[in-house]
Amino acid sequence: MDENMGNGSQNDSSSEESTLRLEPCLEHKVDNYEDLEEELEFDPLLYSSLERYLPDNLLNSSRLIKCQYMNEILLGYSPPSERDHTHKHREYRQKITSNYQPLHKVLYTMHATNFFVPSFLKAISESTEESFRNIMSEPSPGVLTFEMLQPRFCEMMLEEVENFEKWIRETKFRIMRPNSMNKYGAVLDDFGLQTMLQKFMEDFIRPISKVLFTEVGGSTLDSHHGFVVEYGTDRDVDLGFHVDDAEVTLNVCLGKQFDGGELFFRGVRCEKHVNTKTQPEEIFDYSHVAGHAILHCGRHRHGARATTSGRRTNLILWCRSSMFREMRKYQTDFSSWCAECKREKEERIRKNVLFLKSEMRLRIL
Repeated sequence: MDENMGNGSQNDSSSEESTLRLEPCLEHKVDNYEDLEEELEFDPLLYSSLERYLPDNLLNSSRLIKCQYMNEILLGYSPPSERDHTHKHREYRQKITSNYQPLHKVLYTMHATNFFVPSFLKAISESTEESFRNIMSEPSPGVLTFEMLQPRFCEMMLEEVENFEKWIRETKFRIMRPNSMNKYGAVLDDFGLQTMLQKFMEDFIRPISKVLFTEVGGSTLDSHHGFVVEYGTDRDVDLGFHVDDAEVTLNVCLGKQFDGGELFFRGVRCEKHVNTKTQPEEIFDYSHVAGHAILHCGRHRHGARATTSGRRTNLILWCRSSMFREMRKYQTDFSSWCAECKREKEERIRKNVLFLKSEMRLRIL
């Protein structure tokens, strides 16, 4: 690679101001940048995700040219402090992956027929709203439930997490937990499962989200945060009321034996309305079933009740869209997906209609 690769320099193929296409070129086969990780400014998966948004004249260019072009864009959105954090996190991951020995190596690459139940794979192969609806229930608006993972996959993932935790205890390695709310659990991306989970999102979650979550960027999901959470009397007991840092969230129970731990949902809200009153029709509670998935908008307010016995472990995949997040910065009306914005909009329309009717009556009189 060019020694100027990481400093944002450009070549003749990039314009004075780097731009991206509005819609991804989904048929374009992206390059893999993982072997360049040491030389890249950002996560290799970010380059692969961003590549589909490159202008037509760059899609088939060399990796070096594409990297330089994408660097120009990424550097404009990433302050030095954030890049420093990215480099430190990369070093942290390298320390783990160079020392931790996986228990089930089959988990680290995507083997769809071994991971997913046949009904789910059939629906994905057809990728129509009808095929998805055929395997799904929607017990509450915007909350989709369906059978997804094979029992053996759940068992292996649980064993892999237990093996990782054993390694942590033995080496006294201090790990980062999934988020600020969970004291237990592990970030799967940090010990080698990042590539598999990215493919999981791109090939199996994005097709569904493209059809059923279009209003929150479901068709442009390009990155993820994958982790497991653990609940029990000796782990996190419950989880408070919150929204996820995601456009679309996948939550799959891996097991084991447990009581309690129901998820409760309380309606979709934008940032402005996140603490507003819950309407009666938005109240929904869900009891976990091993291997069964819940798919919902990340802004769907939810929490988890106390796990009263046993231990419950869930695989969580926060799916994100950089394009949707960028567009959201310039929006003020989120009535297409925020229930409170929609109610406010409907109320404004109702008042305007009443005003016009009264005006018309006065003119007639």
